[in-house]
Amino acid sequence: MTATLPTGLSARARVPASSANLGPGFDCLGMALGLYDEIVVTVAASGLDIRVEGEGADDVPWGPSHLVVRAIERGLESAGVWADGLSVVCRNSIPHSRGLGSSASAVVGGLAAANALAAKVSADLELSTAQMVQLASEFEGHPDNASASVLGGAVVSWSQEAGPPEGPRTFAATRLEVHPDVRATVFIPRERSSTVHTRGLLPELVPHRDAAFNAGRTGLAVVALTSHPELLMAATEDRLHQPYRASALPLTTRWVRSIRSRGYAATVSGAGPTVLALSTEPLPHDLIESARDEGITVLELDVAEGVVVD
Repeated sequence: MTATLPTGLSARARVPASSANLGPGFDCLGMALGLYDEIVVTVAASGLDIRVEGEGADDVPWGPSHLVVRAIERGLESAGVWADGLSVVCRNSIPHSRGLGSSASAVVGGLAAANALAAKVSADLELSTAQMVQLASEFEGHPDNASASVLGGAVVSWSQEAGPPEGPRTFAATRLEVHPDVRATVFIPRERSSTVHTRGLLPELVPHRDAAFNAGRTGLAVVALTSHPELLMAATEDRLHQPYRASALPLTTRWVRSIRSRGYAATVSGAGPTVLALSTEPLPHDLIESARDEGITVLELDVAEGVVVD
């Protein structure tokens, strides 16, 4: 039986950005980063009112097709509740199409706000963390960014086909506690990147030795992130996706190489063009200033906790 939410009920979600892959962990490793979008949802008597502030305000539809709105509706449906109307305010700080999980954050924020509304009616209606990971990953098609924004920290995520390859999949993730000395620095170019385009550059088949190389490096990445950060340089090496995308991301590729040549682990963040550097000490000032001189935004970010609601 579907419960109708009372008019005036409100919830706020604060959701972190994320970086996927972390080098070798294509579609399975991710990390939550301390750059946040905020979503406030209030139950209205009727209709839909949406306002977007900050990043993406001029680029996204202000209506039912907005990703946050679709996620809210999916979350309400999954919790077994209904709203006659919605007022939605999105305050965005996460850059769009830069490889920082903006779409996953939008989905997770919408789902979390919907879940918080349902929980205020009855704790029995609240969705579990596992359900949140599943629902958010269904939107994304893969769980690395979404699960990082749900769980926080670093994550190992995976999926399992429930039937034929084209059928539904089950998504899951587990959190890794990142070593307290690990710090994240992002280099965000002005240019944007299309995940669909950069995925299209990847080959259907890769050499066995490259697959074996990445399997080893992905295991090493878990060790480096959690207990031995001195291994981050080797642990962030990749042969499965970054070399194939290099021609489409010349600035990104140059900066990954430049940072690594100075002895700091650096990778393409998700599908780019952002570069993620992982280190145990601040990056050299001259390196950061050189990037800023090229119009690149450089931010040192905390490894974040997952989405929070009130």
